[in-house]
Amino acid sequence: MSIRITARARRGMVALTAVAGLALGMAGCGGGGDDDKPKPSSSASKDSGSQPSAQEGQAETPLAELKGTDGLLLQITSAVRDSGGFVTVSGNLKNDGAESVAVPPQMSGDETEVVKHGPSLGGATLVDPKGKKRYYVLRDTDGRPLTTTGLTTLNAGQVLPVFMQFPAPPADTADVSLQLPTFASGTIKISG
Repeated sequence: MSIRITARARRGMVALTAVAGLALGMAGCGGGGDDDKPKPSSSASKDSGSQPSAQEGQAETPLAELKGTDGLLLQITSAVRDSGGFVTVSGNLKNDGAESVAVPPQMSGDETEVVKHGPSLGGATLVDPKGKKRYYVLRDTDGRPLTTTGLTTLNAGQVLPVFMQFPAPPADTADVSLQLPTFASGTIKISG
């Protein structure tokens, strides 16, 4: 009987210690007393001349604009070559029309493995005209495309940040054509 009581007491002490540690950690993160410190102004980055990050999807001018059906517009803001042998293409999918638009299912492509994971940009390809190769969107081990997924309907004027990852073309290839079903193709320059 005393072993059970001792075991219960130990579990209670462990739980109490964990709760106390979490409470202290949250109190430390609460930021109490920081009201007296001056807050940095948002115009500091503008004054220093720094540019917005391309990963934030805020490039000054898009690398390309691909027009789709029903007023959909895909603005490509960056195409960056990663050290792991990938190219990440980022941008914004925008509904330029006056009414809500359902994202066309053709954008997911027609591969069974990709389509079964829901609406996505899985049908996108990069074409290297110099090397005469087509690069398809990468997939994970379960067949999910490495792109923005869960695309359904865009309201009028709505903008959705999107991304797609592809295998990287050879290092000496910078200009590629981005193709997405139901959209016009566009040429983009890979950086990095």
